[in-house]
Amino acid sequence: MKFVRTPDRRFEDLPGYGFAPHYVDIDGLRMHYVDEGPADAQAVLLLHGEPSWSYLYRHMIPPLAAAGHRVVAPDLIGFGRSDKPVRKRDYSYAGHVEWMTRFIEALELTGITLFCQDWGSLIGLRVAAENEERFARIALGNGGLPTGDQPMPKAFMAWRKFAQYSPYFPIGRLIQKATTTDLSDDVVAAYDAPFPSSRFKAGARAFPLLVPITPDDPAGAANRAAWDAFSKWEKPFLTCFSDRDPITRGGDKPWREHVPGAAGQAHVTIASAGHFLQEDKGHELAELVIRFIAD
Repeated sequence: MKFVRTPDRRFEDLPGYGFAPHYVDIDGLRMHYVDEGPADAQAVLLLHGEPSWSYLYRHMIPPLAAAGHRVVAPDLIGFGRSDKPVRKRDYSYAGHVEWMTRFIEALELTGITLFCQDWGSLIGLRVAAENEERFARIALGNGGLPTGDQPMPKAFMAWRKFAQYSPYFPIGRLIQKATTTDLSDDVVAAYDAPFPSSRFKAGARAFPLLVPITPDDPAGAANRAAWDAFSKWEKPFLTCFSDRDPITRGGDKPWREHVPGAAGQAHVTIASAGHFLQEDKGHELAELVIRFIAD
């Protein structure tokens, strides 16, 4: 598998992101992760989505670590400081689930509190359903687990077409369009940092095409099995969706109704936040997760 590796100099002096890099080898690919807080504490696993990277969690990592938690925020393969296969066909839904499963096994993570959003939820929820013994609780924000059996929002289908056909794919500007916060130029540039050219963007281009949109999608059966597993999930399950995301707005209700562990939880709607609610309301989300763990 051919891949590229973003030069380290691209990650120097990024605003708010002074975390030491850590790496683990997954099937010959170097996967990067942030690892902050006490090494012997149970992990809070923060999974980013598309087309972001662990930089998205820079507001949440310090308060979670200060509260005594081990905070692990990986970059998915194809994103951030992780290696990036250069062909879109090298990416698959099943492949990402396997990479993340191998990552969790390599770090020997147990008692995990999962916070996931966007593709972080498509991957993280599958991994949790298939490895329940490693997880203690889940907080889900602006994400889900599509099976292809329900129609997708028009906003998503437009995004899918854009990712497939647009000659330009400006990562930082795309993040800006999906937030309510006016990002500074250096923050937009930080989101661009892992992707110095189109050769580095195959993973970001591929993700929208991997979301199941028809019942016969290759990931459909596995995602239906995960939904079934969550119908028996008794561990705490919290939803924290934002109010200004045109793609996932309202997607929290099925989880609250379907997952036994969601009963009695203090579900939250995050006000004045867009799709990337970690960027818009990161400190608020961190406090929410801290309370969720403590309850």
